[in-house]
Amino acid sequence: MKKLELHWQILIAIALAGISGYLVNRSIASGVADPSVLGISIIGFFDYIGTMFLNALKMIIVPLIFSSIIIGVAGIGSGGNLGALGGKTLLFYAATTLAAIIVGLLLINLVGPGYIDGEPVGEMLALDGSGDELVAIAEGRGPGDVAKVLQSMVPPNIIKAAADGQMLGIIFFALLFGYFMTHLNHDLAEPLFKFWDGVFHVMMRMTEWIMMFAPIGVYGLVAKVVAEAGFGAVRPLAVFALTVVAALLVHTTVVLPLLLRYVGKVSPYKMFPAMAPAMLTAFSTASSSATLPITMECVEDNVGVSNKISSFVLPLGATVNMNGTALYECAAAMFLAQAYGLDLTFGVQFSIVFVALLTSVGVAGVPSASLVAIAIILGVVGLPMEAIGVLLVFDRVLDMARTSINIFGDACCATIVARLQGEKTNLALDPDEQRA
Repeated sequence: MKKLELHWQILIAIALAGISGYLVNRSIASGVADPSVLGISIIGFFDYIGTMFLNALKMIIVPLIFSSIIIGVAGIGSGGNLGALGGKTLLFYAATTLAAIIVGLLLINLVGPGYIDGEPVGEMLALDGSGDELVAIAEGRGPGDVAKVLQSMVPPNIIKAAADGQMLGIIFFALLFGYFMTHLNHDLAEPLFKFWDGVFHVMMRMTEWIMMFAPIGVYGLVAKVVAEAGFGAVRPLAVFALTVVAALLVHTTVVLPLLLRYVGKVSPYKMFPAMAPAMLTAFSTASSSATLPITMECVEDNVGVSNKISSFVLPLGATVNMNGTALYECAAAMFLAQAYGLDLTFGVQFSIVFVALLTSVGVAGVPSASLVAIAIILGVVGLPMEAIGVLLVFDRVLDMARTSINIFGDACCATIVARLQGEKTNLALDPDEQRA
């Protein structure tokens, strides 16, 4: 019997959580203060299994991000890849990721899904810890906080930084470690690379294993929210989800096509049908890594990019280019900050943008791995990681959507880099520049 796909398991878990939470919520409304079975609090049970899942995510954050960044930087810097081809690729990835984050930031600020009638929705979402304690985190913050953010990138003790979850310092240290590792003699660099590559693959396996229990964790987290807040929590979450989808559409139909048209000199409208098979596969699997073979086939056969370009740009993109993911990370952190009533000053928003840009590089190309990155951003801003629970209601659908955008961004980069390298493609605007 064929095993049910993970996304269907998660969607079923969300539906069951909604039903369970609603029944408990109705029981509370009828006068039962703390519904229980055999003396065990039902809400406490929901909280227990949800917390176990969140703890598992917390457990893998440091080694996953640390090893993935080291391997990514070391891989880019080896074999002479940091030449013209590597420079153009990295510049494009950084620029489009930053553009995606800004699009998400602007729309979240414009729509304000974390507010209803000017009031934060934290209480409606049953978020704990809102009020004066969290608002004080952002009190008095301004442009001067940018310097503090940059200062936190250089921790005096990297071990203590890891223990305290100071991810900015860990990311910066990993970037330096990976870069300088490439400057060692081969005899010294090779065992280091193999070690961290092994750690990375182990952490990938652990991430996949933990995600096998995602339906159970999602059930507990969503059921707790519905039990405490009822279905009234769906409204702000639906507005947030629609805002994220709108931001993804703006990035995909405006930002990337403009780059294709004016930088790559190719037809942006022909790009969509050319990449449709890969985007649909990415949507169904929610995995950039799993979609990579189909992405390469579409880029080479349909777009006309050479294997020399695609074999370098696309695998790199599956690791470091997460336009849709970075946009979602920023939007999610902003939404939760709004819901908690934080004063979203320039310093807070700069922190979110900066960390979203860095963590999008280290997010593994597996389903829902961005939850790890969102946890990092929440820690930097000062919000409790438990707030992630409310995002899980629509996370699977948004995960599928943003993965499709990640794939399309990779393909756009490969196409533009190929054109800048002087290659002819099938989609060139000038017929003389089309591949025969």
